[in-house]
Amino acid sequence: MVLAAGRGERMRPLTDSTPKPLLPVRGQPLMQWPMQALARGGFTRQLVNTAWLGAQISDHFGHQAHWPGLPVVDLTYSHEGQDFGHALETAGGIVRALPQLEAVFWVVAGDVFAPDFTFTAQDFERFVASPALAHLWLVPNPAHNPGGDFGLSATGQVLNHPKGTPGNLTFSTIALYKRAFFAACGIPEGNPQGAALALGPLLRAAMDQGQVTGQLYAGAWTDVGTPQRLAQLNA
Repeated sequence: MVLAAGRGERMRPLTDSTPKPLLPVRGQPLMQWPMQALARGGFTRQLVNTAWLGAQISDHFGHQAHWPGLPVVDLTYSHEGQDFGHALETAGGIVRALPQLEAVFWVVAGDVFAPDFTFTAQDFERFVASPALAHLWLVPNPAHNPGGDFGLSATGQVLNHPKGTPGNLTFSTIALYKRAFFAACGIPEGNPQGAALALGPLLRAAMDQGQVTGQLYAGAWTDVGTPQRLAQLNA
């Protein structure tokens, strides 16, 4: 699942007429980078959620993507803006899409640039065989998030540490989930009422139960959250 439903308020005026995941980075739409990386790893059934100007995204990519040197990607969409008039936040959007997702699935934000990240079958199968319900990739804290998000133990458990705790790392948005992770959120699969739900509290609750594992990703990574960061990538 590629998350592409955000409004991109901090990117205005660039996002007044273009959804942030379609803004160009190094010659192609920002969200195309993780989509191609997933395809490179063999994950060719991809779902994109949309809200703000969502029709532009589905009109651009259609239902099949053909990129040179990569397998054909089959695309489906969860149009939160069309269905409910607004985005459902991260967890609400995932729960909305659950009927179209497999028992285990990747999630990545369409506004994060991580050109060196590899989506591997080995990571996927290792997670399937583990008792964890979520597996997160964490990155060194960028300047805009100096306090980090979560801790990471030496044994690979992600820890519910408050922001600012020494040793914290930042959540990259790249993760593997099992459908069971969302069973306790209180919203039925498909989110028929269009409830908005944040992901952070669900992750922290699962961390307290020892159900979230993780690892460090030290490659290039940018949360493209401001026009300045976008300009730096394109410089």
